[in-house]
Amino acid sequence: MATLADRLDHLLGRKTADALADSFGMTTVEDLLRHYPHRYATQGAELGDAQPVEGQHVTIIARVAKADEVRMKSRPGTRLAVVLESDRQKIDVTFFNPHKVKYNIKPGVRGMFSGTVKYFRDKWSLAHPSYIILPEPRGPEIGGAAPRPARVRGAGALAGMARSAQGDGGIDMSIFDRALIPMYPATRDVESWTVMRCVRQILDQLETVDDPLPDWVRREHGLIGLDEALRRIHLPDDRDDVTAARERLRFDEAAAVQLVLARRRHDVAVRTAPACPRRSGGIADEFDRRLPFELTAGQLAVADEIAADLAGDHPMNRLLQGEVGSGKTIVALRAMLQVIDAGHQCALLAPTEVLAAQHARSLTKMLGDLAAAGELGAHELATKVTLVTGSMGTARKRQALLDVVSGESGLVIGTHALIQQGVEFHDLGLVVVDEQHRFGVEQRDVLRNRGRDGASPHVLVMTATPIPRTIAMTVLGDLEVSTLRELPRGRSPITSRVVPAKVHPSWVARAWERIGEEVAAGRQAYVVCSRIGDGDSDEDADLVDVDEAETTGGRRGKGAPPETKSVLQQFDELAGGPLAHLRVGLLHGRLPADEKDAVMRDFAAGDIDVLVCTTVVEVGVDVPNATVMVIVDADRFGVSQLHQLRGRVGRGGHAGLCLLVTDSKPGAPGMARLEAVAATTDGFALAQLDLQQRREGDVLGVAQSGTTSTLRMLSLVDDVEVISAAQAFARAVTDLDPRLEEHPGLARMVSAALDTERVAYLEKS
Repeated sequence: MATLADRLDHLLGRKTADALADSFGMTTVEDLLRHYPHRYATQGAELGDAQPVEGQHVTIIARVAKADEVRMKSRPGTRLAVVLESDRQKIDVTFFNPHKVKYNIKPGVRGMFSGTVKYFRDKWSLAHPSYIILPEPRGPEIGGAAPRPARVRGAGALAGMARSAQGDGGIDMSIFDRALIPMYPATRDVESWTVMRCVRQILDQLETVDDPLPDWVRREHGLIGLDEALRRIHLPDDRDDVTAARERLRFDEAAAVQLVLARRRHDVAVRTAPACPRRSGGIADEFDRRLPFELTAGQLAVADEIAADLAGDHPMNRLLQGEVGSGKTIVALRAMLQVIDAGHQCALLAPTEVLAAQHARSLTKMLGDLAAAGELGAHELATKVTLVTGSMGTARKRQALLDVVSGESGLVIGTHALIQQGVEFHDLGLVVVDEQHRFGVEQRDVLRNRGRDGASPHVLVMTATPIPRTIAMTVLGDLEVSTLRELPRGRSPITSRVVPAKVHPSWVARAWERIGEEVAAGRQAYVVCSRIGDGDSDEDADLVDVDEAETTGGRRGKGAPPETKSVLQQFDELAGGPLAHLRVGLLHGRLPADEKDAVMRDFAAGDIDVLVCTTVVEVGVDVPNATVMVIVDADRFGVSQLHQLRGRVGRGGHAGLCLLVTDSKPGAPGMARLEAVAATTDGFALAQLDLQQRREGDVLGVAQSGTTSTLRMLSLVDDVEVISAAQAFARAVTDLDPRLEEHPGLARMVSAALDTERVAYLEKS
């Protein structure tokens, strides 16, 4: 008998096991059985994506509706033009050697076809797929079992695999007698048929699987056992079997993630941190006394939560999320001043040097003489603000590092350079991470170990990309979450409009005219592009390419240059054309740091009218005089990113305008996405829309995991209740057994449901 831990090469043979390992990384029985069917074919019906991706390898079951031998136009000879019919669509299939297949591929026959998806004029097809003719579904048996086919009718890998199943009793095609036929994620080298055969072979040898979930959990949530779930998911008798198996396996995945996060939460709770209670008459009080505006009720409530955390002797681990422009920075600054009052240092991490420099300028300006410690005219309570970046000159950087290690600087601002070797803090009490999803897990983990005498600094992470509840629970489940929903007083509304460039070319010209009108009124504008120069890839990893097909008349293969306007090209066209009468600046990520800083200074000072840029301005850049943003090729950006970008305008006393320029056609997915962004400024509603459209493939990437998602059953869109239940279960278990030493089955489940890299990532995040 086989167990979940047994090696596949011992049970399936080295050749098959090597193929599974090469294609899917499978080495054990459990790896194979956790490779669940992604859909099921019913008798005569093909269940596949209505629009599979170009180049995807698919396996379908369908019936031949037409099979005509026709002459080829471009070369001598004929081909067999076949139309397959399923319950939902018709698929064109071409065979280039009709004399070899036309005796099998006839109208009315039912078969399995496996090949690579190709697109032509927005319709997908298969060219010369491998295939096997399937037996007709059996009716009620009379007088014994129906006879097995004497031979395999087919060609290619599918037929080869069917022949490989031939034994003394003939070819076993019984799998096709089932009401539901499992269809697996496959590759060119490992067909769905292969996986199906291997799974059946393993299940025939598998001993009863011990269940890691306690009986009380299964009873409370109505879950079947793991052994039963694994058997039902691969060989279901009906839809009820599939539903019950998925419910159990979905809970396993949710519980695995939550167990890791609960252990992480416990580990943080037992660490010590410097207690930083509020101090009367300190720099924090003096800053509050000088504020020229009133904080919102939301800002005050969140500030109280953070202040209470900082006063404790366990590390604060809090996420501060809020709309673009909701005032997160002022809340974070007040928290940092509270820590400085307690005699400790603070570090503010920004994702780019542009944003780090922007933070240094804006915080210094807000603090005034409270940021001038050591200078003539400094306030008696003043601290020192120090900027540390990787591109600083040697002498300047040496002095900055000296100020940090000596404790002269109370507020240190920088990029990832802050956590490199050689940067030492005198007494780090608080780390504020801006746009936390742009930092790698290991980088944040290093900062947590930078406290004095073994203590951990408090950690506050901020994001202007609102996070749906399911992501917060699944990716950031060990953080307390504070949310700012209201905008500060004085923020002007932002109007967004979609500009369909191909349908209305004149609207693009009008966009440039609109910029000219705003500049004439004394204001400024951004023009944002998705990439730097011809031949370059998109500058930001969050860019999407949903509508590539729409802009090309078909699906492009990999390696084709993106049909988008580069920032260099756009700059030249505008500076030499419709905006030639204005002062046009250029900013992108590959400019030298001093040049980037100079451009931003000139734009902030009003010496540049229009800034043509990439997404380096996405977060944190604050120029209140900017009122218009034109986003070129807007369909190349994700929903949340578009919302972030437009938050750069309307930050002063004048209303903001964001124009989303696109070549997408009306009714296309990309156009629908842009219209949704234009229709609302509610970042939380847009974050939920983004999650629904991007689905789970990108979700854990929000936290820079570095690996693809391993969630097979769990949906962060649909399974809020499951995640909540798993979270409660995981916390109850880890409160009594933090390391799962008394629950070895649960410890194994964590490793089985999530790959090793994912577990390591979650434990650090």
